[in-house]
Formats: sequence, C-alpha cells, structure tokens
Amino acid sequence: MEIKKDPMAADLFSLKDQIILVTGSSRGLGWVMAQTMAEAGARVILNGRDQKLLQQRLEQLQQANLEADLQSFDVADSKAVMAGIQSIAERYSRLDGLVNNAAIQHRKPIQEFELSDYDRLMDTNLRSCFLLAREASKLMLEKGSGNILNIASIMGPQARKTISAYTTSKGGIVGLTKALAVELGPQGIRCNAIAPGFFATEMNTALVENAEFTSFIEGRTPLQRWGQPPEIAGAAVFLMSTAASYVNGHVLTIDGGLSCQV
Repeated sequence: MEIKKDPMAADLFSLKDQIILVTGSSRGLGWVMAQTMAEAGARVILNGRDQKLLQQRLEQLQQANLEADLQSFDVADSKAVMAGIQSIAERYSRLDGLVNNAAIQHRKPIQEFELSDYDRLMDTNLRSCFLLAREASKLMLEKGSGNILNIASIMGPQARKTISAYTTSKGGIVGLTKALAVELGPQGIRCNAIAPGFFATEMNTALVENAEFTSFIEGRTPLQRWGQPPEIAGAAVFLMSTAASYVNGHVLTIDGGLSCQV
C-alpha cells in the first residue's frame, strides 16, 4: 500500500522568511538555537554584549549562505533594549519571533548574597524578558501574529542550594510565559518556554569539569550524561514553527529525564 505524503508536511518545521531575534546568541544554547533557526530558513538577529564574537558568529552564518543580522546590546540595559527593538523596527518593519535566552548565574549562599548581585541577575534573567516581550509584541501585533520563546530551567520548579536568585528568576519565567500566552494568544501571538536541564555550556564549565558533580549528573539523569547544546535546537525550531501552531503556554522540559526520577 502506497503511503501518500502531504506536500505541506515538509513546510511544517520551516521558518522561511521569519525574522527572529535570539538574545544571548553569541555562545552556548543561544548560538545553537540561532544557528539551527537560520538553517530552517529564518533571518536570525544575533544578540549579545561581545561585539567581536557576535561579528564572528554573523560571518559564520553568512559564509554558510544563511540569513543573519546582529544587534549588540545588554538586555539588562532598558534603554539599550528599547533602542535595539527600534532599530529592528526601522530596518525590517516587523519582528516574527523572539527568543528570550540571555541569562547569567551567580552562586552564593543566601546569607552572603548581595542585593546588587540579586538585582543584576533578575534584571538580566527576568526583567529583560518582560521588557523585550512587551516591545516585540508591539511589532507582532501590527501583523497579527508572532512567537515568543522563553528559556526557563528545571531550576525553577526545582532547586539546588546557592542559586536562590537564579531559581527565583526561572520560576518567574514560567509565570511570565503563561501570562503572555493568555494575554497575547487572542491577538495571534503564541508564547512558550523550554526548561533545559543540565547542559554542557560555557555557563556550566566549572560544573562540567568537576568530576564529583558530573558523576552526580550521570547518576541522577536516566540518560546518564550531560545534555549537549545541539539537543535543544530541534525543540526550539518546533515551538517557533507552524508545526506548533496550537501549542501555547507550554513549558517543554529537556533534561534527559532528570526531573522524572526520584
């Protein structure tokens, strides 16, 4: 029996002609997501604070004949965020997707945690996502459609010692995702989140190199290893694509099964 293929199926995961801003995309998970979205057809706008590295990443994509641009600004700087979105509006007159990925970590026992460090972390990890979603959604409203993808963490619903501020910020991201899904959904804008587990990224270098901690991850995770950055890319493309057209307000956990195991 011959199986008939749907000619539209190949386009389900295409991001062709979409303009997508990915914050914190010069390295780590952000870079992998940006690269894969560009391979799926999007014009990706890279973002970060390291202008030199961003330029190198831009050239990598262009050399691969992929569509890309860059906006170098600190997401924790409100004025810079506003100027960056305005620049995108002036250049493209639209924005189809936003990936709120930029984040920082600060590990200290709560008794030693300075409020200045707490504020810096929250400004980067949570406040910036609210502001970027607010400004990006204004551009999306003009065309009546758009996608916002927030990068949360399993360290939101769960916790480990010395990262109380990070856990607070990522729990807030889940709440923000659901609030945006409810408010913006009727206006044609979907909002979802990915909650990664332990991935071997630059942010986690010290932990990856710690034999005791790596042994803990291998024993605690059913897949018995760290996640590799490319393993988040397919999920990100899916949530930004037509294939996920009825997915809204969802938090997709990608942690090798760690959060399932007691």
